[in-house]
Amino acid sequence: MSQQRPNSRSWEEISTVLVEFCKKPNQPSPGAQVEAGSGFVVEDDRRGHGEQAGDRAILQTAVEPLEKWPNPSENFYTIHLEHPEFTALCPRSGYPDFGTIVVDYCPGPWVVELKAFKLYINGFRDQRISHETVANQIADRLWDELTPQGLRVIGDFTRRGGVKTVITVKKGNCEEFEAYTANTL
Repeated sequence: MSQQRPNSRSWEEISTVLVEFCKKPNQPSPGAQVEAGSGFVVEDDRRGHGEQAGDRAILQTAVEPLEKWPNPSENFYTIHLEHPEFTALCPRSGYPDFGTIVVDYCPGPWVVELKAFKLYINGFRDQRISHETVANQIADRLWDELTPQGLRVIGDFTRRGGVKTVITVKKGNCEEFEAYTANTL
């Protein structure tokens, strides 16, 4: 039987807070500091951390569709993306997990904008989530939003307790994807 942490919130409460947070205009509150030269607003939250420039953009990817562009070609081709700085939290221990997220896809009508992809992957950093769930959530979202001809998502996670984990999710026509060689870390 799992116990809920004393100050934890339900997913409904979290999504409501995220939606409201993302609606806020990017205006400093009274007493906020603006970094000299950059114009970035730094506000203190309840944990004592400052809100950084990318925080709002990362949170928005949780509630808004990813930015995408029309596929510029009718050719059958492969797009290969690697995000080597994936982080999330272990759902059991809360310790950080690290890895590389690899995405190969043969685009249909859409291609994902690279910054939007990066921000989406960075959004996992504070989530308590399993390796299997990460790979499947990424695959499902990209499949739904981009409607590619074929998609492969690989979660190549660093060793934890001596165990190496590589999760591969495939959807559609994946025949053209090159073989993947796992990181040796």
